[in-house]
Order: sequence, then structure tokens, then C-alpha cells
Amino acid sequence: MKVQQQVAGWLLFCSGIVAASGQAPPLTLRQAIDRALGQNPSAAVAHADIEEATAAARLARTQLLPRLNFTEDISRGNDPVYVFGQKLRQRQFTQADFALNTLNRPLPLGNLSTRFSGSWMAFDSLKTQKDIHRADLFRQSAGEASKAADQQTVLRVVSAYQSVLYAQRALEVAQHSQQTAETLLNDVTQHVTAGLAVDSDRMAAQVNAAARKQEFIAAQGDLELAWAELGAAMGEPDLKSSALQPIDAKPFPEASLDEELAVATKTRADLAALGLARDAQSEAASAARSSFGPQVSAYGNWQEDRGSFSGPGGNSWVAGVQINLDILPLGKREQLARDNAARIRADAQLAQAKLDVRLQVSRAHIQRATAQQSLETARSARDQAAESLRIVRNRYNAGLATITDLLRAEDAERQAQSNYWKAVYGNAMAYAQMLYAEGTLSPDAAEVLQ
Repeated sequence: MKVQQQVAGWLLFCSGIVAASGQAPPLTLRQAIDRALGQNPSAAVAHADIEEATAAARLARTQLLPRLNFTEDISRGNDPVYVFGQKLRQRQFTQADFALNTLNRPLPLGNLSTRFSGSWMAFDSLKTQKDIHRADLFRQSAGEASKAADQQTVLRVVSAYQSVLYAQRALEVAQHSQQTAETLLNDVTQHVTAGLAVDSDRMAAQVNAAARKQEFIAAQGDLELAWAELGAAMGEPDLKSSALQPIDAKPFPEASLDEELAVATKTRADLAALGLARDAQSEAASAARSSFGPQVSAYGNWQEDRGSFSGPGGNSWVAGVQINLDILPLGKREQLARDNAARIRADAQLAQAKLDVRLQVSRAHIQRATAQQSLETARSARDQAAESLRIVRNRYNAGLATITDLLRAEDAERQAQSNYWKAVYGNAMAYAQMLYAEGTLSPDAAEVLQ
């Protein structure tokens, strides 16, 4: 029980330190991806495109429905034709209205007209059905485009997350190098005081310490910039720095180039979006051809006319069927030519996209293989550089090596450390880019990368 109280007290103490420092809670790669997909503006744009395409599909279906209008008209005048017609509609025409003076110079007459009218396109050579199919294809295309946009967001977050991790490692290396350079400067100063080294050695150590300090300052700026890029990728410009979950130096699953190309052909969302857009454009050209055919529509009208709101009046109705055929369809010909040109362009865009995807997959395949080999080489070089520095430092302390030899070994060890961490995150990024090129990059990739 006492041990549990001590542990609880230690946790409270640590949480108090974190709260006092104002540091945000730890952020995993999966959390960063989920937050980006929920609030990144590019993801919001893609989702809005889906809503717009869905509304357009519903709008296309309204062409199948009848149209019904209501009109309330209030008028007054003494135009002879107007007065004659309104009296007939009001059922108020009498024998006295046939008098020549009354016909030529009627008194002003008011009319309140209530009208319901409707129409319905019964047949339009299947143009409406093709417009609906076209709108559905565009809606599906918008859905695939949204998936492609989400994958771009995931890739951007993965890249920014790894940039922060690398910048943190680079800062650690720079800080360690600065501390080592200051220690070396102190040692050289003591050797000069004891007569075991010359002033040129101390000057060289001072120059080295100044260079390491500049690198440390630059590494701090790179880390701040990396955090800003991660915040932009997540859609959080005010993102606070926090602990990140490191990415391990590990090999990732491998596949042949042919297998990766086959996966990309089936799963790339952008290719699917372009293919659906091409099909939609073909359907638009087909609808344009259908517009040359005849149209059959039905219409109806019911109307009530009266002289005042409470006065007597009459009502009438008209119904009919209309057949329409455009015998000089000049505008429709140009619309068909335009839709055909758009279809040809969509075919070319899809063909070019397939070539681009093949190149992306090939490039990602090569980069992943190269990154894996670079990681193995960098790991070996890091171990060798550390051992070489240990030997040279011992030789310098024994007076068997010069300050130049020691500084050269320090530079080699520092560069090897930097190359190693660059290879670690470069290997993970190469795998993420491979998943993106295949079209399989998803938020679940965070568990694979870490």
C-alpha cells in the first residue's frame, strides 16, 4: 500500500511538472492523422465536393417529376380586348356588353385571377435518364476523389510527423556535439597550459566549438519549422509541441514491382475518379445526341377569375399534349461537339494518369529498396564512426594524434549520427510513399510505420 501511494505521488508530481511547463499531451501518428482528416481544409473541400455532387444527382432526378405552379394575379384596366375577355372569364358578360359604345369605350374593370398550371415531360428521347446516370457517375467520381484527397492528407501528415522526429534527433546530435566541442576546448586549454599542446590547437578547438554552437542554433530553428509544418498538415496552426511516438528502424514488407503495379491499378482512388469522370462525360455526349429526338409533354391549367375577393366569378380549365421537334438544332450540334471534345480530353487525362501512376510506383519501389539499403549502411557507418572516435580520442589524450585528427573524427561521428537518423525516417517515409503510390495508404498505416 505504501508503494502504491509512492507511485501515485510520483505520477502526480510528474503530471504537475508537465502541466506547469504547458506542454501538450503526447501525440501519436494515428492521432495526428485522425485530427487532420477531421479538420484539415483540404479534407473539408473534398467532402464538400461529395455533397455538391450528391445534390446535383438529386437535382437531375427532379426532371422526372411534374412541375406545378400557382399564380395569383390582380389587374385593372379599360383596354377593350382586356375588358371583353375578363368579363367572359368571370361569366359576367351580358347582352348590353355588345353595344358598340360599350365595346369601343368600356369602363375600367378589375380582375382577380387564381391559376394552377402544371406540366410533365413524358418522353424526351431518354435524355433525362442519361443526365441522371451522368450525375450519378460524377457523384461516384467525387467520392473517389475524396478518398484520394484523404490519402494526400495522410501522406502529408506522415511526412511532417517524421520531419519533427528527425529534427528532434538532429537537435539531440547538435546538442551533444556542442557539449563535446566545449569539453574538447577545455581539455585542449589544459593541455596548452601544461605545455602539452600549442596555441593553434586551442584556436582550432575554439573554431570547432563556435561551429557546433551555430549548428545547434540552426537545429533549434529547424525543429520549430517542422512543428509549424505538422500543424499546417493537421489543420492546427497553433499546434503546441509535445512528445511524439518514435518510429523504429525496422524493415517493412516488400513486394515485386509487378505486384505493386497491379495493386495500384485496382486501388488508386484518383484513377477510379478519372475513370468515372470519363464515363460521365461519355454519358453527357450521349445525352446531347438524345436531345435531337422528339419530346412529348403534357400540360394542364385551371383558372378562376372574379371581379373582387368576395364577388362572383367563373373558372375554366385547359389540358393537352404537346409534341416538340427541333428542326434546326444548330445550338444542339455545337453542344454535342463540345461534349465530344470533353470526352476526348477525359480519355487523354485518364491515359496520362495511368502513365504517371506507373512512374510513381516504379519510383517508389526503387526509393524503398534504396532507403532500406541506406539504413543498413548508415547503421554500420554510425557504429564504425563511434569506435573510430573513441580510438582517436584515446590517442590524442596519449599525445599520439593531433587536434586535426580528433576534429576530423568528431566530424565523421557527428555526420554518421545525422545520416543514420535521416536513413531511419527516410526508410519509413519511402514505405509510406510506396503505400501512397499503390493507393493503399490509410490511417491504419500509422500502426505499420511505428
